[in-house]
Amino acid sequence: MIPPKPPSRPGRVSLWRYLRLFRQDILSAQPARLYRAWMAEFRTPFFRSYLVNQPELVREVLNERPMDFPKSDRVGEGLRPLLGQSVFLTNGETWLRQRRIIDPAFEGGRLRDTFPAMLDAGRAAVARLDARAGGSVEIEEEMSHAAADVIFRTLFSIPIEHELASEVFRRFRDYQRTQPILNLAAFVPLPRWLPRFHRRRTVRAARAIRALITRLTDDRMREIKAGTAPDDLATKIMTTADPQTGERFSSAEMVDQVAIFFLAGHETSASALGWALYLLAQHPEVQDRVAAELAELPPEPSFSDIAQLRLTRDVFREALRLYPPVPMMVRETTCPEHFRDRDIPQGSQIVLSPWHLHRHERLWDNPDGFDPDRYGTENGRQCLRDAFIPFSSGKRVCTGAGFAMAEGPLLLALLVKAFRFERIEGDDPMPVAFLTVRSRHGIRLTLSRRT
Repeated sequence: MIPPKPPSRPGRVSLWRYLRLFRQDILSAQPARLYRAWMAEFRTPFFRSYLVNQPELVREVLNERPMDFPKSDRVGEGLRPLLGQSVFLTNGETWLRQRRIIDPAFEGGRLRDTFPAMLDAGRAAVARLDARAGGSVEIEEEMSHAAADVIFRTLFSIPIEHELASEVFRRFRDYQRTQPILNLAAFVPLPRWLPRFHRRRTVRAARAIRALITRLTDDRMREIKAGTAPDDLATKIMTTADPQTGERFSSAEMVDQVAIFFLAGHETSASALGWALYLLAQHPEVQDRVAAELAELPPEPSFSDIAQLRLTRDVFREALRLYPPVPMMVRETTCPEHFRDRDIPQGSQIVLSPWHLHRHERLWDNPDGFDPDRYGTENGRQCLRDAFIPFSSGKRVCTGAGFAMAEGPLLLALLVKAFRFERIEGDDPMPVAFLTVRSRHGIRLTLSRRT
């Protein structure tokens, strides 16, 4: 059974029709030919975009010359009310300084230190779902809850039930469904003095979230000064000095970074976990194999135990391939380029699409099929190197990529060990791109305790 995939746009459409489709859902607005194209050009009256799928060109943009292709402000315009000047949106020296401060918190040893908090969040998720065993569950909502719990426990040493954490989570749910990936400013160059045309509800939700995060960071700053702060990710980041300047993040700067940690760490993990559980429900024979692998998991698993769960990891990896949480990334050319015999003007948009690259018909065997065993084949290993970028790649690879690849298989393991997930006939989800790739109307599965 082939996992759900949105229909491609039929034939040619006018620019304004395309923009309307794009705003509704960027996945179904694209033509089917992009799943085979090495490069495609898209022109508007204001700029040119080039979608790049050829692995050598993707590598050139992300790995070999990343500073020549900074992030495009066309994406940043839509996210700035929430993320401000976070590391996700900045470029150049500002971005380099932010990464020098943030990266040490996510190094290997620190990742191992966060494992007990991840484990506690996973067990809490199992306990919440246990009360609902025997019926249908909206699994995306539950995974959002679980992933948010992981973020608060590892970042601020508080569970999701904490008053402030619970309020941030509630406000973020309002924000997530009202904010498209791109707004009008992404398509039309607007003078700085003009408003950005954000939806009122989106702006209100972003302000509320940032006000709550400000309270969390201000409280932590006081604890650091008093010497009573817990040794978690927030403390590590706020006490790390830039090795070149000796400067630390101010409270205001930390608000921007916490906002992206919550967005990237909660929203993307929730998306991938929801799709992974649906894929296992759709393929019960694979779910049984995962359960058999988990039968050897000790009652008190360690970080190294999770690292041995190869099939569980590959199921999570296959969910990231088929439903990459961030479906498209946009870079901008800082000088004229020449790709595939085409002259690309300075200021053009280079679109890197994990959604199309991960399903590319000329790269992957059975590109639309769910097959976690593919990573043991020569084609699978080659594509992992050349055509798998759920967290980007190179210098701008997501800081939390290692964090996500520990969290995802851990939560998946705890949930599948405790429960059997079954597909509901006639209620299959359809992927669309909100802030991340989610189901248009949620993912409902039947849940039963595993004996």
